[in-house]
Amino acid sequence: MSKDVEFVVRTIADTVLLNEAYFSELDGVVGDGDFGYSIARGFEKVLGEWDNIDRSLPGNFLKKISSLIISAVGGVSGTLWGTAFLRAGMVMGTKEAITQEDIVPMFRSAIEGIKKRGNSDLGDKTLLDALIPAVGALEKAINEGKTGSQILEEAAVVAREQAEATRPMLAKRGRAAYTGERSIGTLDAGAVAMAVLFEAVSQAWKD
Repeated sequence: MSKDVEFVVRTIADTVLLNEAYFSELDGVVGDGDFGYSIARGFEKVLGEWDNIDRSLPGNFLKKISSLIISAVGGVSGTLWGTAFLRAGMVMGTKEAITQEDIVPMFRSAIEGIKKRGNSDLGDKTLLDALIPAVGALEKAINEGKTGSQILEEAAVVAREQAEATRPMLAKRGRAAYTGERSIGTLDAGAVAMAVLFEAVSQAWKD
């Protein structure tokens, strides 16, 4: 299943670069407008180094992705995305292959890392508002014995619904929090990015 990890990371990287302007535009409504630019630089570095990344173990691969993102992206975005990949890699440790049983623990560890680093949680109008429910849907679909395509599709649907549900929320973290009430009625760029990424991976998996 190690090739699957490469496939997912590659899809994420390509999708982030494709949506750089869109993510920044969303972030520009109440944030500082650099979200898309920041994470795109991280994944640009990942793609630039793609052929040189250590693939000996899935954990090593994910940890290297983390260090590349952190080295290329300043500020909070680099820390949060880097932490997510690092935490997922740490869960894998020295295991030689990822199994379906590893997926949810990897996501849960990544979520805990993001919460800690970003001092944020569900309801703060951040990417966690789409990511946490999507992982819940992922876990439910896995437990129900669904196929890979079904699992990803269900997670993508929930990620999109919950990203849309950030619109009436008041931002409590990041630059958007400084705008107070003005953040109400806007979509959170990070949550929308999560929805877009889940949808892209789901579609790519089907194809």
